Amino acid sequence: MSSAKSAKRLNPFKRYLSLWVLACMAVGVGLGMLLPEAVDSLRRLEFGSGSHINVPIAVLIWLMIYPMMLKIDFASVLDVRKRPKGLAITLVVNWLVKPFSMAFFGWIFFKHVFLPWLGPELADQYIAGVIILAAAPCTAMVFVWSYLSGGDPAYTLVQVSVNDLIMLVLFAPIVKLLISGASALTVPFAVLLWAVALFVVVPLGAGYLTRVLLIRSRGVEWFQGSFLPAFGPVTILALLATLVLIFAFQADNITGRFLHVVLIAIPILIQVYLNSALAYGLMRLFRVPYGVAAPGALIGASNFFELAVATAIALYGAGSGAALATVVGVLVEVPVMLSVCSFCTRTRGWFPAASAEECPAPRPGCCSNWESIAAGLKGGS
Repeated sequence: MSSAKSAKRLNPFKRYLSLWVLACMAVGVGLGMLLPEAVDSLRRLEFGSGSHINVPIAVLIWLMIYPMMLKIDFASVLDVRKRPKGLAITLVVNWLVKPFSMAFFGWIFFKHVFLPWLGPELADQYIAGVIILAAAPCTAMVFVWSYLSGGDPAYTLVQVSVNDLIMLVLFAPIVKLLISGASALTVPFAVLLWAVALFVVVPLGAGYLTRVLLIRSRGVEWFQGSFLPAFGPVTILALLATLVLIFAFQADNITGRFLHVVLIAIPILIQVYLNSALAYGLMRLFRVPYGVAAPGALIGASNFFELAVATAIALYGAGSGAALATVVGVLVEVPVMLSVCSFCTRTRGWFPAASAEECPAPRPGCCSNWESIAAGLKGGS
């Protein structure tokens, strides 16, 4: 038992991600205050005049997202027909509840409860940021959280893959609809579509082609055991550098509005706990096996914050309140996810055991057992 427990530990970066984020926040803010001209020069590097798509951040985000897309096995999506209930609940919570509940909580807190401290302009910016955050569900970090909670790796892969594919279609219209309805901001839909294309379609296509070609030429064991883990340092460094840049761009906002960071975190925390509890409760109600229920709850609490940050910057600029709100989501995600993992493991007995039909054997080319996935957890995100 002790060896199993020791195996299910995060590396120091993931275990102390919140501390790393705080360190990046301090470094970024320091750079923004000490070297404002250099930071402003980086801020003004855009793909075309007025696009708001910052070149350094775009490159760094590609370096983060591409390894995530490498892990998606499109063929595994076909297995969902064998046990559709868990995926159906995940999709309902992620796409029919999560973004709309976040828009509601953002409207209540920012436009009413916190309005005296924020003012109407920043209230609208923060609403936009939390909506963008909630409309981008689940990241590859869900593999880590599912592993720690004892979730079914094959079904976790399906849930993540299907959500990423649906995001291609629903992310842009949901963001436009909710921001326009909950705030006075306008959403340049063309810019939003460009953000989805640049930060989802391009890395998704590149990841798919890389995966297919390398598995065909070198084999699945080499791909999962050698190629994927090699991206670990790249992903981590890109994440840290992105955070430093974002906080440098946000230096004036953060130093002058630290209280706002705390206020932004409140509706985000309420929303993620509500949706993870809803997903977990529905899984129990419909007698879904624990190995499916736990990842479902974790996906309900998780956000694709890389896409959210990139989209907020593309729409409103790196120094906007919307970008700050998505960054706050990064700060709160790790402690939230660890608490959800802990709750799931302590309530495993609430759920029935999975039948043989619900646990299909791994297929060649599918990252569907924890031994193969764990090889990439030590380095990648």
